[in-house]
Amino acid sequence: MKAPPSTAKTSVRSPAVRLRADIEAAIAEGLDCEDMTLRLTLGDVSRLKTDATLAVSDISFVDGEMRFLGVRVEQGGVPASVLSRP
Repeated sequence: MKAPPSTAKTSVRSPAVRLRADIEAAIAEGLDCEDMTLRLTLGDVSRLKTDATLAVSDISFVDGEMRFLGVRVEQGGVPASVLSRP
């Protein structure tokens, strides 16, 4: 018997897969990580921080700044996560 929808556990995929693909495509086009910014929803930031499949080197926190794959992260204030390019 299946659990009712209200108690069924839902799986939310980490945004890491899509963001990684976006960053790799931008780098392949010749952009530098320093020239890009990830503008992420607070939910996506939380999912990245708790994604056990990511390597420790994928996310860094230095001088109060979060980076994912070397790209600076701005947290919140957007309706959907996006990679901003110059």
